[in-house]
Amino acid sequence: MKTIVSVLVENRSGVLSRTAGLFARRGFNIESLAVGETEDPTVSRMTIVVEGDDRIIEQVSKQLNKQVDVIKVRELPAVSSTRRELALIKVNATPKNRGQINELVEIMKAKIVDISPATLTIEIADRPERVGQLLEMVLPYGVVEIVRTGMIALHKGSEAIGIVE
Repeated sequence: MKTIVSVLVENRSGVLSRTAGLFARRGFNIESLAVGETEDPTVSRMTIVVEGDDRIIEQVSKQLNKQVDVIKVRELPAVSSTRRELALIKVNATPKNRGQINELVEIMKAKIVDISPATLTIEIADRPERVGQLLEMVLPYGVVEIVRTGMIALHKGSEAIGIVE
């Protein structure tokens, strides 16, 4: 089971290293990790996707809460969260198949952001499932290179994980 964990941390050097070290020491696998500044520049938000059962997720949450630099830890259920991931996918493209690739890109509401004589680079920012669908559809053309940001997520509606609640 994949779980999204949103963690507010102090925005200072070494926090990412300490957090990643915690996961390594405990043997927890990070499926994806995205970190960025919040509306308060002294605070960063880590969005961590962890694979594990309820016991592992509880351990992750407890261990994170023990960290000095951690302000808040919250699980974000997928059904009540807005989730996005950005991916750039460079695919082989010949004059013969460019039109087919372009149709797939339009259907998936992605964009072609670079063109070369032999490749197209596609940008997609969508739910992780849709990013995966597009990747599967372009695999037959030959994926040259791919980069994914990892998932970011927020609670749907007015609920928020603020510094002060």
